Amino acid sequence: MSMAAPLAERLRARQLSELLGQQHLLGVGKPLAQMLVKGRLQSMILWGPPGTGKTSLARLLAEASGAHWRAISAVHDGVKEIKRMIDEAKADQLLGQRSVLFVDEIHRFNKAQQDALLPVVESGLLTLIGATTENPSFALNNALLSRARVYVLKSLTTTELVQLLERGLEHLAQEQQWARLTLEASAQPWVLAYADGDGRKLLNLLEQLADFAESDSECTDSMMISADSVKIALSGGQVRRFDREGEAFYDQISALHKAVRGSSVDAALYWFARMLDGGCDPLYLARRLVRMASEEVANADPRALTVALDALNAYQLLGSPEGELALAQAVTYLATAPKSNAVYLAYKSARKAVSTMPSHDVPLHLRNAPTRLMASLDYGKGYRYAHDEPHAYAAGERYFPDVLADQPPVFYQPVDRGYEQTIRQRMAFWQSLDKEQPGVES
Repeated sequence: MSMAAPLAERLRARQLSELLGQQHLLGVGKPLAQMLVKGRLQSMILWGPPGTGKTSLARLLAEASGAHWRAISAVHDGVKEIKRMIDEAKADQLLGQRSVLFVDEIHRFNKAQQDALLPVVESGLLTLIGATTENPSFALNNALLSRARVYVLKSLTTTELVQLLERGLEHLAQEQQWARLTLEASAQPWVLAYADGDGRKLLNLLEQLADFAESDSECTDSMMISADSVKIALSGGQVRRFDREGEAFYDQISALHKAVRGSSVDAALYWFARMLDGGCDPLYLARRLVRMASEEVANADPRALTVALDALNAYQLLGSPEGELALAQAVTYLATAPKSNAVYLAYKSARKAVSTMPSHDVPLHLRNAPTRLMASLDYGKGYRYAHDEPHAYAAGERYFPDVLADQPPVFYQPVDRGYEQTIRQRMAFWQSLDKEQPGVES
């Protein structure tokens, strides 16, 4: 293969035994291994992060099953190219040859393009292998998903990345006819961290670093990539795997939210830092913290909403990076505050009740009477002004529509934690006053 091709392409696995990772699919007795043993390659979607070997795995599966390999990219190919592949597959079928159609970035196909694949996948004319970094349940239509199995590929582990790094060093040394090429030991953690589970990313960096290799002082025909060279190469910073519109984004905000809910302050800070490190808009995180204050803490600590809003305002005033500290303060406050979802549940219950009930009239005594006509119609008649009552509470007064007054629904049930303990006690006191009123059932 030409050295003009990237190192990742030159090092692409030529047989399944060379493929790093994915042993949960390829190990003995695992799904893809079993498929190959039976010699029955089925249509599938390979879903996983970049640089995990989706294309290599697809090609090797096709070769192992003896099928004719065809590949297109959903980035620049469309229905016209799909039809051409179908015609070629029909010609192969007449010769007794099975065909595999590999579609890279299949999530980029629109519905019409995906539908064009359905008849040939259904008939078995083509075995479809699609590769995607996006969640197939969102990116692909149900008809196509029902005809293909989804296999999830995992990021490469540190051990697997080290193996790949060693292969890359050896391969580059052979190409340059060096006795060997090494990486200074202190620099390896930086290279592995930069790769972040992405084998292609690691090899692209390694190829760049090889251009700066220096003669090893111990052996003139051996070359070494110094830690200083790695520092220079990485001085521009890095963006970890983080798609602002993809599943990784929603997975991480979900993890942050759940860590706050679970009062795991350190985990909450971890996911908060991960999202900032990945390039998430801090204002988005600030808005989510405001939501968490009401959904997860609410009246268990009413100050939580104030802290979250103050953090948002502080970030808008200071910007990055200074304002991020205020957001971190809000994260720690929310994670360590007493928790209650009573307001959240009460609001959902009230919305559901309102959506399923008729539009009951407002009782007359609760209506305002700004005109003589309205007063003559008994608007506001009999209303009791709570501030003039003992304890500033009009015991026994009814505020629901008349049809609901005898058996009023209960939405808000404060928990026995934080400030809601006080609210709970206050509500119980008011209920006791209601029961003392004549005509109010105990």
